[in-house]
Amino acid sequence: MLGAYPTNRTGGSSLSSSSWVDLVDPTDAERSAFEKAFGLRVPTKEELTEIEATSRLRVEQGALYLTAPLSHAAENKPWVLAPTGFVLAKTVLMTVRFAKSAAFDTVIKELGAAEKFAPALAFVRLLEELVDGMADLLEASSRDLDDASHVIFRQDDPQRTRLSHETAQLRRLMIRTGQISERMSRIHYTLVCLDRMAKFTVDRAGEWIAQDMANRLRTVSSDIVSLVQFVEGLISRVQLLQDAASGIINIDQNDVMKVLTIASVVGIPPVVVVGIYGMNFKHMPELDWTWGYPYALALVVITALLPLIWFKLKDWF
Repeated sequence: MLGAYPTNRTGGSSLSSSSWVDLVDPTDAERSAFEKAFGLRVPTKEELTEIEATSRLRVEQGALYLTAPLSHAAENKPWVLAPTGFVLAKTVLMTVRFAKSAAFDTVIKELGAAEKFAPALAFVRLLEELVDGMADLLEASSRDLDDASHVIFRQDDPQRTRLSHETAQLRRLMIRTGQISERMSRIHYTLVCLDRMAKFTVDRAGEWIAQDMANRLRTVSSDIVSLVQFVEGLISRVQLLQDAASGIINIDQNDVMKVLTIASVVGIPPVVVVGIYGMNFKHMPELDWTWGYPYALALVVITALLPLIWFKLKDWF
């Protein structure tokens, strides 16, 4: 789909007079139309996925070719990275993307009805809106981590939930925090790419973009630095929460093993006593005792209590 901005008053658009051309999953015909109108090459999707710095930031025929992976939510694949290309020249900004973007929609709505605007303005507004979107996602991630922290580090209540339910809840929290960590890693990568784009534009296009646009790009770069630091802090927090949840699960499992160990040890002496008096030998003195049966039962109880007393003295429970 091809979008050209600004639009003329009749609702159509003249491609050659547009300040911003937005290509969404473009066809070969749309690529050819842009290249014919402006003499600039439209990068392919394969080129946009390259990770080398020289491939992401370069100058061709006086135009800046910039690439950044932008995060977006896709069906059944939350927060995937979609390659997005920017071609910034003196007379036009061309964007090529393969996924929907709320930031693009916002800027299109803002500038689409304007009679005329500088291509650099559209580029700066896109970066500002993208950074604002990343900041909103990070704030939401921080709130999610707050909720997880309250569950993991809550004080034990008198009516403690069953161990199986608590373990299942902690397992879900670990999966949730892992998803948050994955999302933040992708946001971090996107922010780093946007920062490089802003600095590269100021460095290579400083002679022909307006000074106020260059200053706004520097502000964007400064905002990104603070967001990157915030992301790094959240990633460390995720690691702490996952370690804590894993530790709590291990502690609960150790408590179960402790109970099983105590029960097995306590049961050994009575089994020995019962085994002895269950032998079918002809001459057993206790067989003729009047109090032989109560004596055997008392011996079973005593041999069961002695290990319990020993474990209690060792503070095992």
